Amino acid sequence: MPRKAQTESVSDLNAAPGGAAAVDRALSLLSAFQPGDEALSLAQFAERTQLYKSTVLRLLASLEHARLIRRQDDGRYALGMEIARLHGLYAASQSLDRIVLPVLRSLAAVTGESAAYHVRQDQGDSWVRLCQFRVDSSHVVRDHVRVGDLLPNDRGAGARVLIAFGPEAEQPRGTKERKLYDGIRAQGYCALVGDRTAELAGISAPVFHADGSLAAAVTLTMPTHRYDERYIEPVQAAARELGGQV
Repeated sequence: MPRKAQTESVSDLNAAPGGAAAVDRALSLLSAFQPGDEALSLAQFAERTQLYKSTVLRLLASLEHARLIRRQDDGRYALGMEIARLHGLYAASQSLDRIVLPVLRSLAAVTGESAAYHVRQDQGDSWVRLCQFRVDSSHVVRDHVRVGDLLPNDRGAGARVLIAFGPEAEQPRGTKERKLYDGIRAQGYCALVGDRTAELAGISAPVFHADGSLAAAVTLTMPTHRYDERYIEPVQAAARELGGQV
């Protein structure tokens, strides 16, 4: 008769209603991998899942057979090639433009202004702001940034958001800049008039990955004479809608 575990395993604590216990346990092994892990030992699997080593070995054998896990020469286990294949299928079916563009179109329709999706693009020791997606305003008078354009990394609402929530957010700055970025983080958006050019205004909000890291900035731009604080909420709503999907 199998021994009863002294403590419940991770899979027992998070069992799928109506699911199969063996599947839950196998999936808990895959979930045991954490950022930075290249491979895990049997002891690490057992510790992280709270399963007996004998159980872990049987589950690993099945996962290895399915190519979800591969055993290395040093006896540790790494993620298998089937993970890469499934990721490719998922990425293809969840192409970023299918996620981002409908949200930008909706934002542009609600506000009548140009909506864009800005990301950081590294260039050696520095970075620039890339306009990855954009939906133009229906107005004749508007800014004429295009998809693929590289924009300043230190001016404009989108750049300010990428700085405020990016990796250099905690770097020492002058009193005026520190106050600006502290305010952006506190309110969750940036709204500026005449920051990049005197004729333009912008409202931007951060988009976060599922793990909480910064993904991009959703930015609405307009001529200064059409700036309206009522557009702040639609911009934030668009950023929230994209959060976790990108």
